[in-house]
Amino acid sequence: MEVGRDFEKSPEDRTSDLRQRKLLPRDQDTDVQRSGPNLSQSTIKHVKMQKLLDKIQSKKLEFLRQVDSQLGELFDEVTQEVNTFQQPYTNGNGTVQRNSNSREGQKIFVPRDSLLTDLFEMQHIQTIYHIFVAILIVLMINTFVYDIVDKGSWMVDFSMVSFAFDRMPIVLHTWVYMQLSTIAVYCAFNHWAHNRGKYGAWFDWLYCVGYLGYQAGFGWLPLRQICYHSLPPTAALIVVCEQVRMVMKVHSFVRDNAPKVLKTKEVSSADGPEKCLLCPDFSKYLYFLFAPTLVYRDEYPRTPSIRWNYVVSNFGQVVGCLVYANFVLVRFMIPVFQNIGKEPTSSKVLVLAIFGSMLPGMLVLFLIFFGVLHSWLNAFAEMLRFADRQFYKDWWNSTSFAGYYRSWNVVVHDWLYYYIYKDIMLLLGYHNKTYAALSVFVLSAIVHEYIIAFSLGFFYPVLLCMFGGIGVVLFFLVPQQPSRMWNIGLWVGLFTGMGLLMCLYCQEWYARINCPRVYDSYADYVIPRSWICMMQNVH
Repeated sequence: MEVGRDFEKSPEDRTSDLRQRKLLPRDQDTDVQRSGPNLSQSTIKHVKMQKLLDKIQSKKLEFLRQVDSQLGELFDEVTQEVNTFQQPYTNGNGTVQRNSNSREGQKIFVPRDSLLTDLFEMQHIQTIYHIFVAILIVLMINTFVYDIVDKGSWMVDFSMVSFAFDRMPIVLHTWVYMQLSTIAVYCAFNHWAHNRGKYGAWFDWLYCVGYLGYQAGFGWLPLRQICYHSLPPTAALIVVCEQVRMVMKVHSFVRDNAPKVLKTKEVSSADGPEKCLLCPDFSKYLYFLFAPTLVYRDEYPRTPSIRWNYVVSNFGQVVGCLVYANFVLVRFMIPVFQNIGKEPTSSKVLVLAIFGSMLPGMLVLFLIFFGVLHSWLNAFAEMLRFADRQFYKDWWNSTSFAGYYRSWNVVVHDWLYYYIYKDIMLLLGYHNKTYAALSVFVLSAIVHEYIIAFSLGFFYPVLLCMFGGIGVVLFFLVPQQPSRMWNIGLWVGLFTGMGLLMCLYCQEWYARINCPRVYDSYADYVIPRSWICMMQNVH
């Protein structure tokens, strides 16, 4: 047999043959030579299969990345071509025109899984997931042992979780009213679309002013609930985030459909004049309100069925992320900052606290990403059979902050791009891309700080300065030919930024608990009390 003839050869000859057959890498030459005649056929098969499996997994990951990138570019090119060669239509005077309402490069929804869903099919990525689960288990054991030794208690302290989610009935009550108000917007829009032809231009302006008034009232009433009931951070965060989400949803619906109604012309038929386009069906609007996207379309790609085990798994991961965040804050953040205002604070303590907050801050960032952008959105996408699940891209591979901002949260990025960036360029001209980009950054920074301020109950513009100041500079600091080394700089910036955010916000939170109130007016909400405590401790 051929195997028998192989063993009659010297170890060097067998090694050369194996290398020629591509069954053995060069770094295993010495192992084969050392084995000599003891090398068996099963060993050769094992080496061959292991090499083949590693190569397949590596090629699979590379293939997925290339396909995702090339498909995205392909769909963008096809979309631009389609919008360039629009089908003409005939207006009321019989003149052939092109649709001037069409905006180039509109988002195309296609069936696709989230990136982590595909990556978790690989054993190596699953191991990274298992490492984070192991860290959670170690944190739980660490906290449990600490409570027994230090406090003599057998119960894990979840008081922070119960405090954060306190008064949830008020949150639910507020959310129901906000949701009903968005339905009222559809009713008003439908009435306007069907009756505007009976009146003059004043009817359009009346509804436009009414829409702006609605947005103003919708921005005030939820905030009144937060301040009146003094909602805790997590409860207030839910209300504010849902408020922002619904404002973006309503604007998307109105922005996409109002121009269509304004462009609608009366066409003749056997039964007399009729409208060729009116308001979309309510079922489409209702589906959009809960779909995990902020860009309105009449139709979305759908999956054939609902995998309820996948839904339960994703909601379970959301709960796991909440428990994870609780242990991170209890073990690493609260012990450091809970005595702010009770003890003297120096610049040395502040610097050490910032660097000590970097690792917990990044863990919290990972948990927000995985819990919200992956698990939560995938759970709702599965329940609604929403097939396009590109809620994020591979932001961890970005070599610039511009790439990171575009790929971190695709859901919000798409809304900002299609309804803010492109509309500003439409108003100012397509040569003013810099002003449009700056406007998007300013708006995004203000909204992020708005969410943080009303969630925590005070205005401390750390995120506003970092996002709207340093973030703008880093956004335009894009290398011409970025190398992988820039990815290291991105991660260093993320670690440093999260350390600053976690440290300064935690410091201000506990300063407002431990330090006496200085101002009885609204100035108390905008003047950092931690600064006053530090100055008083110095004197």
